[in-house]
Amino acid sequence: MKYGLITILFCLFSVMGMAEKVYDFSPVCQQAYAEIMKLRLEPGKQLLQQARQQNPDNLIPELLEGYIDFFELFFNEDPKQYQARKQAFEKRINAFDEGPTNSPFYRYCKGLAYMQRAAVRIKFSERYGAGWDFKKANSLIKDNRSKYPSFQPNNMIYGPLMVIIGTVPSGYKWITSLFGMRGSVSGGMKMMRNFINSNDPYAKLFGNEAIFYYCYLMYYVENKPDEVFKFIQARKLDVVNNHLYTFMAANLYINNKQTNNAEAILKNMNTSPGYLQTPVWDLELGLINLHQLQLDAALQHLTAFVDDFKGNFYVKDALLKIGWAHYLKGNMAEAERYRLLCIKRGNVDSDADKKAYKDAKAGNWPNPLLLKARLLNDGGYNKEALAQLHGKSEQDFDKPAEALEFSYRVARIYDDLGRDDEAIKYYQRAIALGKSRTEYYAARAALQMGYIYEKRGQKSQAIAAFEECISMDDHDYKDSLDQRAKAGIARVKGD
Repeated sequence: MKYGLITILFCLFSVMGMAEKVYDFSPVCQQAYAEIMKLRLEPGKQLLQQARQQNPDNLIPELLEGYIDFFELFFNEDPKQYQARKQAFEKRINAFDEGPTNSPFYRYCKGLAYMQRAAVRIKFSERYGAGWDFKKANSLIKDNRSKYPSFQPNNMIYGPLMVIIGTVPSGYKWITSLFGMRGSVSGGMKMMRNFINSNDPYAKLFGNEAIFYYCYLMYYVENKPDEVFKFIQARKLDVVNNHLYTFMAANLYINNKQTNNAEAILKNMNTSPGYLQTPVWDLELGLINLHQLQLDAALQHLTAFVDDFKGNFYVKDALLKIGWAHYLKGNMAEAERYRLLCIKRGNVDSDADKKAYKDAKAGNWPNPLLLKARLLNDGGYNKEALAQLHGKSEQDFDKPAEALEFSYRVARIYDDLGRDDEAIKYYQRAIALGKSRTEYYAARAALQMGYIYEKRGQKSQAIAAFEECISMDDHDYKDSLDQRAKAGIARVKGD
């Protein structure tokens, strides 16, 4: 009897002595999150250690550690690091089950962890697993919104999911058909706008992350580049000390052909210790220099990227561009060496890498005049690009692919110069020449025409142009062009 009582008391005190796991976004956790979202990962790690010492039963440090794993693996794609951290994602997801299930952070943390793992899995060619993780994330956040409708962080995740699912191209339809996901571009973007403009304390806390998603969606899905850059300036986003914003702004400026702005941002970024070290900066600088036809500087940065980068995304594209730089310099031995490396290294998971691989395998070097015009136009140096083609016509190019590219390139230059009628004329010619070919020029011409008609408010013509883009099959950049065209149709229709 005595021993039985002792045993009962021991068990009782053991249970009472066990601290319950909690979700506490303490001041130290908030500081850690702020540092991590600037890509200042080392100070973030130190603050997480401090937070765990303050409360070993707090699960928010697990959530924040997931951001660190995500950023390091997503940006650097090191397969050894992935193997070393692979189990950490599963352990983290399971750890959240130890917390109170009646907290809005329970499903939110699990959903975010699944999303982070899904994005990383895509980088490591685990598409099926990524699809399942996206499905789980979607279900958890959807359920959390139902249970806790006033918990604003739900909308930061659910909004982008709605937008992305609403524009899934045909090449990725297996995700939506398999999991029955539904999306809405207008609904998702409205949700994002409400979130970033909210005075809710959690909306303020997660503001930097939400703005990052919002700017990309506004640029690529809503096709509002001017509004994106006005937003960046109006909000006075810190592109010097916040490297996530540095990357975003430079990347968007490069893609919007505003090379000088991108270069200024990268040259002024804070390079003090503590930030995530990534070869991606060399990739962006290399592209900037290539668009300026500063070939030696481009070779320096692009070569540094392919030498230091452990992953596969954009490796083939970078290797082929190194080959282009050597080709334009007249060094055919090095150009051929990098063309062969393009075939061997990297993967074809991105449209840019698929195109690079295809070109490298074909072994045909581009017309140097058209290549220079393309690079200058890609950099936003439109007058210089037009000067390269001055006095030329379609008849000056014997190869059908070059005649097609000439028409498309002239159209893009006129488009960027705001000479819409001339652009449409050459876009229509590019479509006529290329709609049955495998080059992307005809499909991109239809997409760009759709943008012009959309800008003019000519809705039926815009939808027809976007649909024509989607109707073309078996061409380069099929998935990304279809996604943009589908987003264009959704915008024009107000879906």
